[in-house]
Amino acid sequence: MSNILGKVTGLYRYPVKSMGGEALDAIMFDKYGIMGDRTWTVRDAEKGVIAGGKKYPDLMKCDARFTEEPTPDTRSAAVEITLPDGETISGADPDVSTKISAAIGDAVNLSPLMPEDELEHYLRDPSAMGDEAALRAVFARLPDEPLPNLLAYGDDVLKFESPPGTHFDAFPLLLMSQAGMDAVQARNADSLVDVRRFRPNLLIDGPGEGHVEADWVGKTVRLGEAVLKMEILCPRCVMTTHPFQDLPEDPAIMRSVVQETGGDLGINASVLEAGTVRLGDELVVIDG
Repeated sequence: MSNILGKVTGLYRYPVKSMGGEALDAIMFDKYGIMGDRTWTVRDAEKGVIAGGKKYPDLMKCDARFTEEPTPDTRSAAVEITLPDGETISGADPDVSTKISAAIGDAVNLSPLMPEDELEHYLRDPSAMGDEAALRAVFARLPDEPLPNLLAYGDDVLKFESPPGTHFDAFPLLLMSQAGMDAVQARNADSLVDVRRFRPNLLIDGPGEGHVEADWVGKTVRLGEAVLKMEILCPRCVMTTHPFQDLPEDPAIMRSVVQETGGDLGINASVLEAGTVRLGDELVVIDG
């Protein structure tokens, strides 16, 4: 059996959590994943907690790009945001939070990353984890469908909205296979199963059919100059169903994913060795 899982056909960075992002040809990977990925977020103006597209779906109708390339010292580099009406505004504009709030219909504040030891920035709203109905809404699960096992991400998932020092849900990278997306499309002929719905960092095209990522769990792989650890399958949420740009609202996609895999699509990964990754690089198993 070949130790090549596939090659990179898509490489994506999202400067602002839950907004549209940038397609790249090459980028540096460090311990935080893709340099600059999700280094900005919005915070609920009332509760003061990190919030994203699960709570504010219209964030997905905004797009963001860096106007300066991030570095290890300036991970939250200068950013520019395009609102749903086409207006483009600098992240440094004093009215940026007001304009984002008006665009999404809720009061939020744009925020950069804070140091890892400023734990208050990363705390979760404690009321968000105890309500099963709310969790089912977040993960787009019907009453007879399973909820994901959030404790698989560790005990801190109950305390922090994201691992301190990051704005990720849990792990710094999300990889998806073209085969997995094709499997969802095959079961949903009337749906637009577009990579933008799933917001991966890496799209991998390779051998095999169906949800091949299930066979990648636990493997250590080389990708370009970087080395990654394949961690756990990614439980998908209601964001995959939201309308934005030319994509309509489509709850059928989540029904299909739940029926096929219990709700998982794609795989989370962490970075063991930093380095540059480029389109066309091969994902090569070196252990596991």
